Order: sequence, then structure tokens, then C-alpha cells
Amino acid sequence: MAASKQPSHQSTVMTKKETKSIKSVRRQRFAGLIAALILLAATVLVSLMVGTKPLPPMTVIEAVFSPAGTFDHTIVQAERVPRTLVAMAAGPAFGLAGALIQSLTRNPLADPGILGVNAGASFAVAMAVGVFSVTSMTGYLWFAFAGALAATIAVYVISGGAGKKSPSPVQITLSGVALGAVLSGVTTALTLMNTDAFSNMLNWSVGNLADRSLNDLLLILPFLFIGVILSLAIAHALNAIAFGDDRAASLGVRVGLIRVVGLIAITLLAGGATAIAGPIGFIGLMVPHCVRWFVGPDQPWIFIYSLVVAPMLLLLSDIIGRIIMFPAEVPVGIITGFVGAPILLILVRRRKASGL
Repeated sequence: MAASKQPSHQSTVMTKKETKSIKSVRRQRFAGLIAALILLAATVLVSLMVGTKPLPPMTVIEAVFSPAGTFDHTIVQAERVPRTLVAMAAGPAFGLAGALIQSLTRNPLADPGILGVNAGASFAVAMAVGVFSVTSMTGYLWFAFAGALAATIAVYVISGGAGKKSPSPVQITLSGVALGAVLSGVTTALTLMNTDAFSNMLNWSVGNLADRSLNDLLLILPFLFIGVILSLAIAHALNAIAFGDDRAASLGVRVGLIRVVGLIAITLLAGGATAIAGPIGFIGLMVPHCVRWFVGPDQPWIFIYSLVVAPMLLLLSDIIGRIIMFPAEVPVGIITGFVGAPILLILVRRRKASGL
């Protein structure tokens, strides 16, 4: 009898230890999330302060909550608030889309561009400029979004998604890379044929947060919101898919449906963010790596953290772009490359960050 009770006692002890460990991890994650939110708020404040004319914090706060005021208030309300809000919308979208595509393809080095989203958006904008003579940002938005959507659908069909069997992550990845290369080549050819006509597109194509209006942002927000909801809805199922499609199916996960929903969410997120801010790189690739290093492979937590860390990184890059060549500005899409490359090289050398 004594011998039979001993394993039960050991099992109880182990369970208590595991429970204590789980609670500790949860506390750590919640504490980290609160810290990240505080840092994001501070970054937003700095973004509103920094520019051609630096402003003190109190002036910025007064400008945000005052309907009318001085010239300094006008600078904040007309230029810096829209710019910051665009970063607060595009940043989470890029970060979450990156985390989603890495989970779906089980490839830690994947980003939204791997599905041809950026290439599709750029190609559509090039066609809008060259064929339809579109020059306004509002016109760019819809063509960029439509191009991202068309590219994602094309990748899914090319990889075999139109058949009865769901395409594998490798098929989706290879199809996206191939289609993206073709579209990028055609876009480059179009821009070289008529550089004058595409001069207005250059500002968008390198990734830029400046000169965006709140009306432009409001057009994209519904799509981004739906993309976030879809992503969070399938987050738990993606934990099972990380062990393989067969294992996930044995646990009751409808792998094909989850993958289709995931592709729709990626299109809405990356397509919408690319439309409003341009094809900004490294955010969707680097942020999930940083987040995974801290929270581990749990997809719901990776998604939540990505929503907070990504806009912080995008805003910091934009702030650096405003001051590094003051009074001139460097587009944020260029800065993210300089900031992201060395950080990513450090992260990929850590096994914990590189694994899914």
C-alpha cells in the first residue's frame, strides 16, 4: 500500500510545481505586456514631440486635447497626429501578419512579402500610375489593397489551393516567392520606362508615414480590424498546427479552414498596411522573433505582443528618420532596414528565438 501511494504523492508534487511554474510564466508575460504598453505610450509622446520644430511635452498634450490653439498646436494636429496614428495602425498590422505567416508556414524567417503581398501591392500601384494616371494617395490605397488581395489569391491557387487537398506550407512559400519575383521584375520595368510618371510613386514605394491623412487611414481601418479579429480567432488552433497538420487534424483542428482564414487575415493586415504606409520591410520579420524570444511559442501571446511591439518599433524607426539627417528626413522604410538587419542577425543566432 505504501509503495502504491508513493507515485501518487510524487505526481501531486510535480503537478504543484508545474502549476507554480505556469503561474510564474503568466505573471512574467503580463508584466512584460504592461511594460511594453508603457513604452509604447512614451514612444507615441516622443513621436508627437520630434520634428522640424521640436516641441515640449506639455505643448503636445495641450495640442492633442485642445480643439484650437497656437501654430504649434496646428503642427501637432495636422501633421504629427496623423503620422503617428498611421504608424499605430500599420505597425500592428505588419507585426501580426508576420507572426501569422511564420506560424502558418512553420518558417521563422517568413514575412508578409513571402506571399507576394508587397509585390502585388507595388505592381497594382504601378499599373494605376502608368495606365490610369492615378496620382493621389486615396487612389493608391485601393489599387495597393486590390493588388495585395489578388497576389494572395494567386499564390493560394498556384500552390494547389483550388484542389481538394490543402496546399502545404512549402508549396505556399515557393509559390509566393516565385510570384513575388515576377511581379517585382515587371514593376521595376514599368517604372524604368517612364521615370517621370512614377516619381510620385517613389515616396510610397520606399515606405513612408508622412503626408498621410486621417481620411486615408479611416478607409483602411475596417480591413485591419477584421484582420486582427480573424488572427486572434485562430491563434489557439495554430498552436496545434505547429506540431504538424496530421497531429492538428487528430486533435480536431480543421487545418484547411484555418489556413484559408489565416491567408485572408494576412491579406487584410499586410495589404491594408502596405496600402497606407508602403511596402515597409523587416517589421513583420523581426517583431515575431523578438516576441517569441520572450513569450515562447504560444501563438496567442505572440500575436498580442506583436500588436504592441510592432508599432513601437515602427515609431522609433520613424523618429530616427526625422533626426538622423535633420532638417531633412529619411523614409521610415529605409530606417527599418538599417535597424532591423543587425537585430535580426543577433536574434536568429539564438535557438529559442529562431524556433517555432
